[in-house]
Amino acid sequence: MKLVTYLKDGHDQLGIVVDGNIYSLDSLHNDLPNTMAMLLNFWDEFIPMAKIVEQRIKDGMVRNVMAEAFSDTEIIAPVPHPTSCRDAYAFRQHVAAARRNRKVDMIPEYDQYPIFYFTNHNSIQGPGDIVCMPDHFQQLDFELEASIVICKPGRNIKAADADEYIGGLMIMNDMSARLLQMEEMKLNLGPAKGKDFSTVIGPMLVTLDELEQYEVPCKEGHTGKAWNLGMKCWVNGIQVSEGNLSDMDWTFAEIIERCSYGVNMMPGDVIGSGTAGTGCFLELNGTGKLNDPNYQEQWLQEGDVVEMEIDGLGKLSNTIVRDESDFSILALKKM
Repeated sequence: MKLVTYLKDGHDQLGIVVDGNIYSLDSLHNDLPNTMAMLLNFWDEFIPMAKIVEQRIKDGMVRNVMAEAFSDTEIIAPVPHPTSCRDAYAFRQHVAAARRNRKVDMIPEYDQYPIFYFTNHNSIQGPGDIVCMPDHFQQLDFELEASIVICKPGRNIKAADADEYIGGLMIMNDMSARLLQMEEMKLNLGPAKGKDFSTVIGPMLVTLDELEQYEVPCKEGHTGKAWNLGMKCWVNGIQVSEGNLSDMDWTFAEIIERCSYGVNMMPGDVIGSGTAGTGCFLELNGTGKLNDPNYQEQWLQEGDVVEMEIDGLGKLSNTIVRDESDFSILALKKM
């Protein structure tokens, strides 16, 4: 199924997408929920019922329910209020390229275990404007990723069982203010102000049964599902990135295993894959300068349109907007 959250009369509404039309889930059956949070918290109860009504729509048996065109609807994040948001580091290609560009060796620990960081789950957003403060425009960057959402509670989940906890896949754009990020990372505490202003997911949550045709074996020595899904990003209509979700070295199942160690995973927890190879300006600029000393760096600017597409998951579009405030935390640094 393809599930979306959209605004209807000023409120979040859960919908199912069929043939470019959105049907509110609760209008299809009185017992179905009207929010993504409710669906995720009672996933095993509601999903079989939702699949039945989806098939009725496809069979032309639903005639008395109003549908809204996807293109005419105000879509927000599929999971608008995540219980938490983690982002992993699953693409070795990106990590190796970024380290090569900094002229440092590939860290051997990368191949020993998956890592992740927590980002601001209250800054999750969907398609539309990304509002940035002045300091964010100091090397503003996109990051092309996929993400999952947890659909049932669990703790100490083994990788072999972890795919059962995935509600579906979404596109993710892990926005980054690189100057803020690089300054604070010198103190070895992890990303904070360079990351916490916006993380974009959407435009829809696609359940795993919908993606069975794309399944491929994961990399040798790893455990969990993998998908042959092409990934692309455009800035102002110019393609800047291309990758494939099957290039993930660590699977989402393995990432869940580590995330859940000694911790309760909750329905609504969102986990990003980390950046695909070539999936951000930081990597592209570094590679460009390595090959050509005269290479001109590129960063996102006010008014830029960032579009991301992953096969089977739709297309996510955002516009970079400047906040009205001129407040700067960079200006507060003690010298």
